[in-house]
Amino acid sequence: MSTSKSNAKGRATSAPISGVYKPDSIRDVAESLNITSFSDAVASSLASDVEYRVHQVLEEAARFMRHARRTTLTTSDVDHALRVLNIEPLYGHSPHNPPVFRRAPPFPQLPAAGSVYFVEDEEIDFDRVLREEKLTLPKGVSWTAHWLAVEGVQPLIPENPPAIPKDTDQDFVMAKSTSSPLRPGTVFPPSPPSSDRPSPMHTVTKQQQQLVKHVLSRELQLYYTRLTSALLPPSASDYAKRTAALASLRHDAGLQALLPYLVRWVGEGAVSALKGGVQSETDGRVLEVLLDVIGALLDNSTLFVEPYLHQLLPPILSILLHSALPPSHAAELRTSASQILSHLLTHYSTTYPSLPPRIMKTLLLALISPGKSRGTREGAIRGLMGVGKEAVRKGLVDGGGAKVVGSECFEGESSPVVECALDALKMLHPPSTMSTPLDASSETDVRAVTQLREVLGDFFANKLVDDSEWARGILSADQKS
Repeated sequence: MSTSKSNAKGRATSAPISGVYKPDSIRDVAESLNITSFSDAVASSLASDVEYRVHQVLEEAARFMRHARRTTLTTSDVDHALRVLNIEPLYGHSPHNPPVFRRAPPFPQLPAAGSVYFVEDEEIDFDRVLREEKLTLPKGVSWTAHWLAVEGVQPLIPENPPAIPKDTDQDFVMAKSTSSPLRPGTVFPPSPPSSDRPSPMHTVTKQQQQLVKHVLSRELQLYYTRLTSALLPPSASDYAKRTAALASLRHDAGLQALLPYLVRWVGEGAVSALKGGVQSETDGRVLEVLLDVIGALLDNSTLFVEPYLHQLLPPILSILLHSALPPSHAAELRTSASQILSHLLTHYSTTYPSLPPRIMKTLLLALISPGKSRGTREGAIRGLMGVGKEAVRKGLVDGGGAKVVGSECFEGESSPVVECALDALKMLHPPSTMSTPLDASSETDVRAVTQLREVLGDFFANKLVDDSEWARGILSADQKS
């Protein structure tokens, strides 16, 4: 009897425990996950655990139902219960339109299936819908444009994400330098202040920080330091570095944030080099580099230079019209400045119609005003040549610039300003290859000589009387005006 009782007790212990959640459901889930080696004991244990978890969720959901003073359990109660138990909630169920489960009739073919519940689908009468309701088509795909960045700054619009500066970014503040003018072996202005501690050469007031404060990344600060160091001081040994730096300014994108600092650097460098009279060779090489930097910035198609034209024109005109440039660099500097001025007017005169007349007025005043040096008048003529043929005619012929220049020259002189004025007159009309002088016995030629002296003055009239075709071409250009 004892043996039979113990065997019965062992069978009762090893028999699977049946509950609401069947072990067969566990096996179905395991097979869907490609788990085939699954024992009955494990399936029974997992089924019991699942049933326990379901009871736990239902108890928490019933608690929420009772606190809400309701007698109907909703999906929101189950949702809150899952959140309390730190379980991801179920999605796709609305508490405002709960699903209605219906009991399916028994299946004679599957007597062990038990009761089956389902959600009845809503029947839609298409004839009634088409007759009564107006179907609105969804809006098609469309495109719209917005600014990602304006002058290197991202606008605060809903289409753009908020700008979050990195912790490594530092406030890069450019202040007006108080250092002395450029000397050989120095870099102007000094390198940007270090991100670790402020530079003693940069004294910035609180008001200046509020006006010119700008955020630059560490990479751009390092680029600025190396760029200015490679450009200045100019020496023969640094020619390769200077060429690479100018090529970077001419072609690299992503320099818009540095543009105001580069423009300020060029302007202050030109002021410092011109302040002492520009007597040394180093000052001349510095001005050449600064003009090359301006030309490279204008050539870079990725930069938006228009807001800085009023800051670029003063150094260009100052170098062009300065009275005392080094003799070895004067012609090259004035020619380069006039070419840059011509390039600038070609690209921006259409956008700013008042720009050419203002520059013309500045050049004419420098050409015909009394007391100006020959260097200034030569620069004004080269500037007019850079502006165009019409500017040369208005300056030398209509404005009397040739008479002013000729009055300060002695007979037979061949100076740079004289050669420059003759080159400008050649723009109005080229001289003939086989020159024939004007005939003093011809009344027409005598009248032409008189008119030449009235328009160009005695000095340049004597230069043109030996070429009748050139003289008549200049006079015809004056009469067309």
